Amino acid sequence: MSIPAIQTLGELRKSGYQFISIKDELRKNLIEKLKAEQSVFEGIYGYEDTVIPEIERAILSRHNILFLGLRGQAKTMMARQLVNLLDEYIPVITGSPLNDDPMQPISKYAKALIAEHGETTPVSWIHREDRFAEKLATPDVSVADLIGDLDPIKAANLKLSFADEEVIHYGMIPRSNRFIFVINELPDLQARLQVALFNILQEGDIQIRGFNVRIPLDVQFIFTANPEDYTNRGSIVTPLKDRIGSQILTHYPKSIEYSKLITQSQAKLNKEQQSIEVPEILKTLVEQIAIEARKSEYVDHKSGVSARLTITAYESMISAAELRFLQNKEPYSFVRIADLYAAVPAINGKIELVYEGEQEGAAIVAQNLIGLAIRNTFLQFFPDPGKLKKKKENSEYSRIVNWFSQSNIVDLTDDEDDEEYSIKLLSIDGTEELMRKHQPDAKGTEKLVMMEFILHGLAEHSLLSKSKLTQGVRFNDLFNSLLSQSAEYGED
Repeated sequence: MSIPAIQTLGELRKSGYQFISIKDELRKNLIEKLKAEQSVFEGIYGYEDTVIPEIERAILSRHNILFLGLRGQAKTMMARQLVNLLDEYIPVITGSPLNDDPMQPISKYAKALIAEHGETTPVSWIHREDRFAEKLATPDVSVADLIGDLDPIKAANLKLSFADEEVIHYGMIPRSNRFIFVINELPDLQARLQVALFNILQEGDIQIRGFNVRIPLDVQFIFTANPEDYTNRGSIVTPLKDRIGSQILTHYPKSIEYSKLITQSQAKLNKEQQSIEVPEILKTLVEQIAIEARKSEYVDHKSGVSARLTITAYESMISAAELRFLQNKEPYSFVRIADLYAAVPAINGKIELVYEGEQEGAAIVAQNLIGLAIRNTFLQFFPDPGKLKKKKENSEYSRIVNWFSQSNIVDLTDDEDDEEYSIKLLSIDGTEELMRKHQPDAKGTEKLVMMEFILHGLAEHSLLSKSKLTQGVRFNDLFNSLLSQSAEYGED
């Protein structure tokens, strides 16, 4: 739809236009989408039966909304997508600082302009994408920033008294009249600033420094908050919380499948990287890392583990494979299990550690999380080595373990080409047969990656030794590896 041709108040009046508040506007368009069975939110997965119905009920109730949840739970993303429920264009009095509706002007500027020009008062149009304003609550935010203040320079230049409305400098909220206005991390907002929001939320108007003016604003407020902030940095004052219509609790995805959808949709890959094949087992492992982090004793559970962890880990893993292709001057092909360890720097910055975790070190914790992800995911694809050992059954892993016990060593380096990688894996006795027995549908590159996964899994279950090389990983017999380490220790 192009910008409407109407340019004056008279033309707008003849068109039959009627003012509608932003909350009624959101409600009207939501009802239309629900009747048409259209989705309101794109790229939001796992909230279909929990969070999204609560948002829809809040909009139908014309409520301001507080999203309460840990970091990386799509709070801001959902707030931004609410603009899709706005009308494509709305009319405003041209030049109005408060985006006055031509039929219901609220500012002195708009009223004076209409009084002067009447039906020829100029009208402009604002697109829905421009009707979104956002402010991160930080310690330096002031009442003047949010609400407004008297401008002495303006008063002096225009030779006006402080009793004149013209001397007011409006803050972000008044300038967001008829907008969706988001305040992120609400508990970080100082208590006196939260108090300044009381009138806006309850009566819909503002008061500036006791100035005798009441401006009825029309704003849809969305607030976001992290429960951690309630103890670490601040809190939402009770009267303000009482004035927010709906508090909606967000959560992390309840299944790996939803996590995969989020990661795939949010990962930023260029055209070349998109051509790199990522076997399903690696997509699963990336999500399992976040699951392990959320229950790890070394990670601060109150802080949460953002979905950004899996997104950046996925990007880093693909970049590790891409670097190998570039170094070997090979066509882009597929990602390997060992590429997962390239995600350690990405994981480091996405988890808050408790004291014990800080003592271990972020890199060690990240590597351990990858190991746990491999260990627990392995049991979904292959028999549990521990159970076989307890039952004293002939282990399905015996051929592989025996092959390594004959002083065989496999080094999978980061820079080796696909052919060398394949030759090494196929040379290991029993690996291909085990893979075919339990994962018969694996073909091509996926088959090779599953064979490598077997090695990593057996190492995590203490049937093989795995050690980090400068550029890669080494697998050998566990017993011989322990003897070698003991000999080195003895020499020291």
